[in-house]
Amino acid sequence: MTYEQIRYEVSDHIATLTLHRPDKLNAYTVRMMEEMIDAFDRADADDDVGAIIVTGDGRAFCAGADLEMGAKAFDAAGQPGSPIAADGTIDYSADSARDYGGRLTLRIFESLKPVIGAINGPAIGIGVTMLLPMDIRVASENAKFGFAFARRGIVPEGASMWFLPRIVGISQALDWCMSGRTFGAAEAHGGGLVCDVTAPGDLIATARAIAASYAESSAPVSVALTRQMLWRGLGMAHPMEAHRIDSRGVLARGHSADAMEGVTAFLEKREANFPDRVSIDMPDYFPWWDEPEYR
Repeated sequence: MTYEQIRYEVSDHIATLTLHRPDKLNAYTVRMMEEMIDAFDRADADDDVGAIIVTGDGRAFCAGADLEMGAKAFDAAGQPGSPIAADGTIDYSADSARDYGGRLTLRIFESLKPVIGAINGPAIGIGVTMLLPMDIRVASENAKFGFAFARRGIVPEGASMWFLPRIVGISQALDWCMSGRTFGAAEAHGGGLVCDVTAPGDLIATARAIAASYAESSAPVSVALTRQMLWRGLGMAHPMEAHRIDSRGVLARGHSADAMEGVTAFLEKREANFPDRVSIDMPDYFPWWDEPEYR
């Protein structure tokens, strides 16, 4: 796929995805969604990629959905393939009824590589909800955030009703979403949305240091499994469900070439060189879940 609205670069085992519509403050479009999903597919399939950074070009991270259509920006009526019929009835089960923010956040959730958000400027609407399934979020002092949906007459999207309370707690999530107010990096840090706030010039270096800590010293297959275990564990009803999965993980990984190398390297006091690859060496119990369908 040719990218028009993002940039994709890999160096030192880190893929950097940069939202690239700086003249539009990186406003989100269907094309950007498609390119981002393709980029995550590409990174997952590339064994040279150990971690992913997502950032923005210019002075914004992402100012939200592109509103060039004006008052009808969120109205699907009359659009090709619309789930809204001429009489106003809505087919909520149609695939075309799915919100474009959620399509991206669900793909990020499924990533087999760690994902670090490097928020260089305003992150509003989908600009902030796309950050929620990322594992670590680092913000520049110039960053601003806003769950502005109620102020636009709509509701939070991007599956944020699932992600946001799990990250910051229900009261903080309700305050930010019901007020729709814009808040700065310090408040985002205090509320648990971001883990660190940096000077603008230090943002990418900080994000790359975090990414390198995942990409350089840990077994890629173990990282992929761990990421999915922890995220999907948030929805488990009982710890027995977690026990079933981590028992399978310990068994499968315990007799892997990675485990032999990891223990040997520790005993020999050297860096490990893990041989297993995410593309071909995921254990036979993976995936352990049935992916729900949209309906």
